[in-house]
Amino acid sequence: YTPDYQTKDTDILAAFRMTPQPGVPAEEAGAAVAAESSTGTWTTVWTDGLTSLDRYKGRCYDLEAVAGEENQYIAYVAYPLDLFEEGSVTNLFTSIVGNVFGFKALRALRLEDLRIPPAYSKTFQGPPHGIQVERDKLNKYGRPLLGCTIKPKLGLSAKNYGRAVYECLRG
Repeated sequence: YTPDYQTKDTDILAAFRMTPQPGVPAEEAGAAVAAESSTGTWTTVWTDGLTSLDRYKGRCYDLEAVAGEENQYIAYVAYPLDLFEEGSVTNLFTSIVGNVFGFKALRALRLEDLRIPPAYSKTFQGPPHGIQVERDKLNKYGRPLLGCTIKPKLGLSAKNYGRAVYECLRG
C-alpha cells in the first residue's frame, strides 16, 4: 500500500470494490490486489532477481471504506503503461482482472471502474473505416446492421445452421 504515490497522466487507473477475509487489513488486501494483478505472484520465483520490477508494478494508492457496507472498501490501483502490450485489450484485461479474482486474501472483489489514458488508447488501431463505408458496401441505410455468432459454433448441420441464421435474422 503506497498512499504517497502520485498518479501519472499515463497510468491506467482501476477501482476495485473488495471485501478482505476476516483478519486481513484493508491496506494489505489493497496492496495484494495491486501486486497480484501486475507483477506479484503467490510464490518466490528465481526470475525475480533478473530485472527491477518497480517500473512495472501496480500500486494501491488509496482506500475508501464503502458507506453502509461492513468491511467493504474501494481500492484504487495505478498501473504503469509499461506493464501492458500496446493495442492489446486481451493483455490489459488478462493482467487487471485475470488471476486476482481467486485471491485467497479476499472474500469478494469486483472491478468498479477503469480509466484508460489517451497515451494507451491511442495505441489501438481501431477499425480501418467507419460505419458509413460498411453501409455503402452493403447498400443498407436507415436501419441497424446486425452482427452475431450462432451458437453452438460447431456441430450444427448445414440445414440447422441455416434455420438458426434465419430465425436470428427474423428476430
